[in-house]
Amino acid sequence: MKGLYSLLSIVYMVTTSFYLSPRKETANNEISTKKIERPIGAKSGKTTENTLSSSAELYKSIAFEPGHELNEEVFFKALTGFENLKKAGLLNQESHLLTVCDFSMSSNTKRLWVIDMNERKVLFNSLVAHGKNTGEEFATNFSNTESSLQSSLGFYITDATYNGDNGYSLRLLGMDKGFNDAAYRRAIVMHGADYVSDEFAAMHKRIGRSWGCPAVPRDLTQPIINTIKGRNLLFIYYPDQNYLSKSEWLKA
Repeated sequence: MKGLYSLLSIVYMVTTSFYLSPRKETANNEISTKKIERPIGAKSGKTTENTLSSSAELYKSIAFEPGHELNEEVFFKALTGFENLKKAGLLNQESHLLTVCDFSMSSNTKRLWVIDMNERKVLFNSLVAHGKNTGEEFATNFSNTESSLQSSLGFYITDATYNGDNGYSLRLLGMDKGFNDAAYRRAIVMHGADYVSDEFAAMHKRIGRSWGCPAVPRDLTQPIINTIKGRNLLFIYYPDQNYLSKSEWLKA
């Protein structure tokens, strides 16, 4: 009996040596909770700063012709859409061409850029027309409606080429619901036009206007289209707050 009592005493001592007090256990749980507590989808300030820094460095490294630079803020918006469309699987991961039309500028200026982001250089900087009912020298009104003869804002993915009434043309697929997703049905394409020229602008105080298509000079039609065809990005920009606040591709 005495031997059994001694054995039980040893077992009790061993057991209590591994016991954690309730106070210490609570403290450990509190520390653990604090470590994992973070709002879903939250991004650290450092990550955001790195992204902005990277975009700024890319912009500064691009060899724009002096006096013909793409606005930096417009470039950042185009790049945001470019990355978001890649993440959505709508652009190939190896895609590196960015085409931007800045319709906040005079139509008499070279407001279209085709940028090779791998080579950090501008492949084309050209005149580009807006729609007849979008404005005179400056664009002011935009529409996604058929027969409106207006340009449509937003992100497009370039599709296949064809020869039509306006010659060699490039089909465009609108990616912004409610803003340009009717582009294919409206036959909004890139094509060449004689009225997109410095000569026409000198005579009429503005270049000519299309039926809503981003028309380019005749001599640049084939080179530009052949460069950007086949699922590359085209962004038509204008500082329209309704569009800028609603486009899903501009959300960081």
